[in-house]
Amino acid sequence: MDSETAASRAQHHPRVEDDALVRGAGHFLADRHEQNQAFGWFVRSPHAFARIGAIEAEQARRAPGVLAVLTAADMEAAGVGNVGRHPPLAGRDGKKLIIPHRPALARERAMHAGEAVVLVVAETLLAAQDAAELVEVSYEALPPVTDLIAAVQPDAPQLWPEAPENVAVDWPGLAADPDVNAREVERILGSAVHVARVKVPNQRLIVATMEPRGATAIYDPAADLTTLYTCSQSAGTLRDNILAIMNWPKARLRVITEDVGGAFGLKTGAYPEYLAVMVAARVIGRPVHWMSSRSEAFLSDNQGRDTFTEAELALDAKGRFLALRIRHLASMGAYIGSVGANIQTQNFTRCFPGMYDIKHMDVSVRCVFTNTTPTAPYRGAGRPEANYALERVVEEAARVTGIDAVRLRRRNFIRASAMPYRTAIGTTFDSGEFEAVLDQALALADVDGFKRRRREAGRRGKYRGLGVSCMLEHAGGAPIEGAAIRFALDTVGNPTMLLGLNVQSTGQGHATVFPRLAAEKLGIPVEQIRHQHGDSAFEIPGFASVASRSAMTAGSAVLAAIDAMLAKGKTIAASALEAAEGDIAYQAGAFTVVGTDRRIALFDLAARAAQMKARGEIPESLDTRAKSDTPMTYPNGCHIAEVEIDPETGEVTVACYVAVDDCGNVLDHMIVEGQLHGALAQGLGQALMEAAVYDSDGGQLVTGSFMDYAMPHAEDMPPVRAALHVVPATTNPLGVKGAGEAATTAAIAAVMNAIADAVPGGGADRLAMPATAEKVWAACRADG
Repeated sequence: MDSETAASRAQHHPRVEDDALVRGAGHFLADRHEQNQAFGWFVRSPHAFARIGAIEAEQARRAPGVLAVLTAADMEAAGVGNVGRHPPLAGRDGKKLIIPHRPALARERAMHAGEAVVLVVAETLLAAQDAAELVEVSYEALPPVTDLIAAVQPDAPQLWPEAPENVAVDWPGLAADPDVNAREVERILGSAVHVARVKVPNQRLIVATMEPRGATAIYDPAADLTTLYTCSQSAGTLRDNILAIMNWPKARLRVITEDVGGAFGLKTGAYPEYLAVMVAARVIGRPVHWMSSRSEAFLSDNQGRDTFTEAELALDAKGRFLALRIRHLASMGAYIGSVGANIQTQNFTRCFPGMYDIKHMDVSVRCVFTNTTPTAPYRGAGRPEANYALERVVEEAARVTGIDAVRLRRRNFIRASAMPYRTAIGTTFDSGEFEAVLDQALALADVDGFKRRRREAGRRGKYRGLGVSCMLEHAGGAPIEGAAIRFALDTVGNPTMLLGLNVQSTGQGHATVFPRLAAEKLGIPVEQIRHQHGDSAFEIPGFASVASRSAMTAGSAVLAAIDAMLAKGKTIAASALEAAEGDIAYQAGAFTVVGTDRRIALFDLAARAAQMKARGEIPESLDTRAKSDTPMTYPNGCHIAEVEIDPETGEVTVACYVAVDDCGNVLDHMIVEGQLHGALAQGLGQALMEAAVYDSDGGQLVTGSFMDYAMPHAEDMPPVRAALHVVPATTNPLGVKGAGEAATTAAIAAVMNAIADAVPGGGADRLAMPATAEKVWAACRADG
């Protein structure tokens, strides 16, 4: 499918999800009201690190409307296992990732401020909140450590006895022989004509989805079945995660997800509250509903980033990149969050060498425990951290060598003729035209006219800077994804094809894209296809809508399911049309006998096949399940930010932003553009204003509300000029690459490089994000 076709059809088929959502007819978790449901409220630790003594809850149990007060003992009695689960990850010398026990409700120690300790269940939410005030927990406060650099110092408080120096894993990278590789990179750095060095932190971020987390649990004792309604990124993935925690068979749990108000990686895995609510529903024999408040979300939702990276880049006399060394330190928080260690090891490392031809790389990571909320996927998930370090060290290399930064990048690009390109990390880039992407971005940004704009800004007393960020990331992650096709009648008796998927739409437009894709493949009206997702009972294999993977993996699975269905259909059609199977063709919604006018429509054949299966004449109807194995893709692009700074106040205005991206073939231009704008907003937020700050003494979250945690508004968004440079992926039948995280990945370096370019004398070269007005003002004063 070419992008022009997709663009033209998108004009006639707007997003089908939007009508209900803009009219307020969506159905989110807080809209669910089960008959006779009770309400839960959590008592949370006020301490970042403390021993838990006695819990006095009798007064709360006797409070009006209270149905139950649950503690860690109730969770253990119900068989709740370790909520902290993570794929296997081997560190240096084969040492495994340390995964401490994360309880549903804390018992012996509280490990971060806001950790759930007690669950109060009552007839009403207000009754639960009032009773929670009556619970008395005895704490013995311990000295916390919230800073990841401080956490690895010899005198730091030790969080887990099994993790000396608070290190969860010391990961040596993806090289076949890390020690030999490290020595070779060290040799090159020691003999290089030029070496550029930077140290860059990535501050901790609050995800702040529009819809906070929540869960409604219903227990059916007759079937021994718990049904959990929750906002997730895949009902099937979350169900399997909880089953592993509970050590249950599939028959005991069903997870259902309806509309989701934002996710960004936050809503992939299980949280302690989900398990506690499930236990509560079994204990009281009634549905139990819990919806996080915004204050709770600040304390208990998985957070993002919180890393510190040292990058060293060796160059020869002509500015050729010779070797790159990365030492990366990453906070896991108090526990190992959902794939949190994978993000800062494998996800992070696979982004190197970016667009650049670097033959030797040594990338190693230490994942560290701190007394903070666990970190886990957040839009970009390791990619922004890697690209930021790389693009900042490239800028430093330009300063060290005296070579223009754009010219230096161009000199070191991987050439299109080198594709497929095997990296020193071990990944293979299948496609890309990096120099063409750069040229298109430079033209779109009118870089030739920048000096004129800078002079004009100077006449107004402003500083103006331009920053380039070349970006390459990886999309896909989990390669296996499934799709299911089922034929049925709609509510008025018309034939319909139900297209079932495991990936959950959280705003990406799945109900628009996937039915259209199937309709174009089958040659039938898109109105005859209904998209289904959000129910683990569908039993469709795959993973969640993360890692910009849905279009490529689920799209490939849809095509595989259609191909399998049509193959069965040709066999059945041959019998129905009394022809040889080799003479049967499918086109435009019907099976035909080649060279004749004999035909049978797809839906007619599906009805006949269902009848034949019911009579035992054939083993299968046209209902079909299939899965595909889709390799990673490597979206790439060049983003250019132009900023203007008022040196008297330090205020930074992003005057213009240009993005040229290669996300492969485009299935829907409007959706891709929307992903760009949303991802850009989150990147600008990190670059300019967002930061989760913990008090170093007591471990309290200082930025615990929107009064203190700044978020970008519509007025902060710059004019955006965007274009696509399409180079189809060769690794999937659609030729698509990821699109959802590119702008977040690229934006932070583009903006910070622009600020460094704007402030005279290098005053902002070492500026740490977020580039607040106070910091920028100080940088302007330093070299004013």
